Amino acid sequence: MRKICVITGSRAEYGILSNLMKLIKEDALLDLQIIATNMHLSPEFGLTYQEIEKDGFFINKKVHMMVSSDTPNAVSKSIGLGTIGFADAYEDLLPDLILVLGDRYEILAAVSAALLFKIPVAHLHGGEITEGAYDDSIRHAITKLSHLHFTSTEAYRRRVIQLGEAPGKVYNVGALGVENITNTLILSKKELEQSLNFNLGDKSLLVTYHPVTLENNTAEQQFLDLLFVLNQYKDYKIVFTMPNSDTNGRVIMKLIDDFVSKNEGRAIAFASLGRQRYFSALNYVSAVIGNSSSGIIEVPSFGIPTLNIGDRQKGRIAALSVINCEASLNEINEGMQKVLSEETKMMAKITKNPYFHKETSFQILDILKNYPLTNIIQKTFYDLPS
Repeated sequence: MRKICVITGSRAEYGILSNLMKLIKEDALLDLQIIATNMHLSPEFGLTYQEIEKDGFFINKKVHMMVSSDTPNAVSKSIGLGTIGFADAYEDLLPDLILVLGDRYEILAAVSAALLFKIPVAHLHGGEITEGAYDDSIRHAITKLSHLHFTSTEAYRRRVIQLGEAPGKVYNVGALGVENITNTLILSKKELEQSLNFNLGDKSLLVTYHPVTLENNTAEQQFLDLLFVLNQYKDYKIVFTMPNSDTNGRVIMKLIDDFVSKNEGRAIAFASLGRQRYFSALNYVSAVIGNSSSGIIEVPSFGIPTLNIGDRQKGRIAALSVINCEASLNEINEGMQKVLSEETKMMAKITKNPYFHKETSFQILDILKNYPLTNIIQKTFYDLPS
């Protein structure tokens, strides 16, 4: 039986992986192992490992690595602590294959340790570009430390190959997050409002904003500009989801808390909505505002527009329903007017999502189960044809 170890460090990542994890768990030829780490284990971020257990999964190991700060020094130390924790976990679990998603620093720690243990790594969402965040470099580093690659578009598949990965080990399967929409029971608006203890009204916005980690201390001013613009739209209810544990993320969290406290009944914030409530909210809000990858990857499938602010997602392939603007007061104001216009709303309803692909999870499952792992660790750099 092949042991597949899924590593997850955040609520958003688990929401994307959970359906695939279920398929692995139910497969008679596979043994699912789970390592929960970083934000999942933090009270500040909602102790979201409990969501994993609530869904019926057993967490084999918990790797504590978060330092109670979001400075570069603290994040660097977190990577070191994570590497130590993953080393101990691998020694006990002895997985045959590790499955990871994306570009976060806890995943960099996980695959770095896996290299030394000679454990092959399967990586989802490689080849993507997000020029404003250090996640961009981390993602490419993870690609070079991985052995099987599942990309979300053909363009990203070509980029992974450009990085020297063998074409026969790089698969364009689409985005799991988009496929998950069809597998999620959407709550009625009344059920969602009861669950949130919040009235969405006729017009509402979902706002997620993360620090742009390759910029120097821009988070506070950028988010203050966004809040100033949001405050002009008093007829819109606002649902905030908190940022990740990136550098300067706590600055944004404090500003959200202050805004919500001054706008009781109009605004509310959550450390984690969970997949069902998040997708349900997307089914009823007027637009998504911020700089989250979800605004680009999943949101277009709901037929609503996204205002993508600043450089954090710069370079990522996007649907026509995604409106881009710079992270300045005037640009955000103009972007809000455009994203809430009737023209943009109508366009969003007919926009095709470039990340949609049929049977994404089943394609990944088949490869995880059947790809030969003998001699997969030693890689040969693939040179593009001249």
